[in-house]
Amino acid sequence: MQSIAKQRFLALDVFRGMTICLMIIVNTSGNGATTFAPLKHAHWNGFTPTDFVFPSFMFAVGNAMSFVMRRWSEMRTGAVLGKIFKRTLIIFLCGYLLYWFPFFEYNDQHHLILSPIANTRIFGVLQRIALAYCFASLMLYFLGTRTTVIISALILLLYWPVMVYFGTGADPLDVHTNAVLRLDTWLVGEHHLYRGEGFPFDPEGFLSTLPSIGNVVGGYIVGKYVQQHGKTYEGLAKLLMAGFIILIVAFWWNYGFPINKKIWTSSFVLHTVGLDCMLLACIMYYVDFLNKRTGVYFFEVFGKNPLFIYMLSELSVIILYMIPVGDTNLYRWIYHNIFAYSGAYTGALLFAICYMLYCWLIGYVLDKKKIYVRV
Repeated sequence: MQSIAKQRFLALDVFRGMTICLMIIVNTSGNGATTFAPLKHAHWNGFTPTDFVFPSFMFAVGNAMSFVMRRWSEMRTGAVLGKIFKRTLIIFLCGYLLYWFPFFEYNDQHHLILSPIANTRIFGVLQRIALAYCFASLMLYFLGTRTTVIISALILLLYWPVMVYFGTGADPLDVHTNAVLRLDTWLVGEHHLYRGEGFPFDPEGFLSTLPSIGNVVGGYIVGKYVQQHGKTYEGLAKLLMAGFIILIVAFWWNYGFPINKKIWTSSFVLHTVGLDCMLLACIMYYVDFLNKRTGVYFFEVFGKNPLFIYMLSELSVIILYMIPVGDTNLYRWIYHNIFAYSGAYTGALLFAICYMLYCWLIGYVLDKKKIYVRV
């Protein structure tokens, strides 16, 4: 039988791979206007399967930390801090450069110039992962697990009144009047914010990154628990029960502080952590207890190179949009001339699935060559 460390890493790779797989599918619909509703984020309050993807990846980051920290106890403090800050900086810069890419553009005189940094988005998906990882790892290393859990719980509790009392207008939790938008606009200016909502608003802004630390810490706690008790049926049952209880708490909190991914409410954190506990328990049961391997390798490929495959998926989309084909671009041309014939909604989904398989193929080649991009 494999060692428990290898077993747990396999379950983690599968869990992480599933999140990357779904993340690519929801990010690369052939046509956003004809995307099936479950593959879209909730417009504001509420929850869809798509909203589950990002917090699950952050949960997986925390889960992986529970294995790494055993080695940190044998290292000097300076070396540990060096690792934490180096990883934080690299991931943050990767996210920033991803939004700045391709770095150059043509001006009105058709001269190639450097894209203005003044209009580049600062916060984003990778940036949130970097900051939440940094805060969580520093707390866990210096303060220990118990104190970190208490601080994370306080952040979730205090985030509620902060959002209520520092928002503006009649509804402080509205998309145009919430405290997240208010702080981010003051901190970096509206030119550095995401505009996918139709106006400057960043769903991965700084203030809403603070409660997301809870997803990373939750993943760490579960990872640590799994290493100690995950080999038994009792341990697995307790993990499922804990996830269900957390889910119930989130359900009731939703009535006062609605589940909302775009401002990452505290109820959203508990809702996703509860679901993640239950999902990871199911994967562990399938992989470790039943010793099943059918379909496992497919997700394992994504899980072994998650950062590289995610960045590949994002960069490839940008490049496809940059290549002109007649009066459109290559991305839209492929959808309209190949996939749209199967129907507007089905075609958009098939495009996303085929694009995900392209990314998987690159990951498969890397895995066969034993190439793993680590930060």
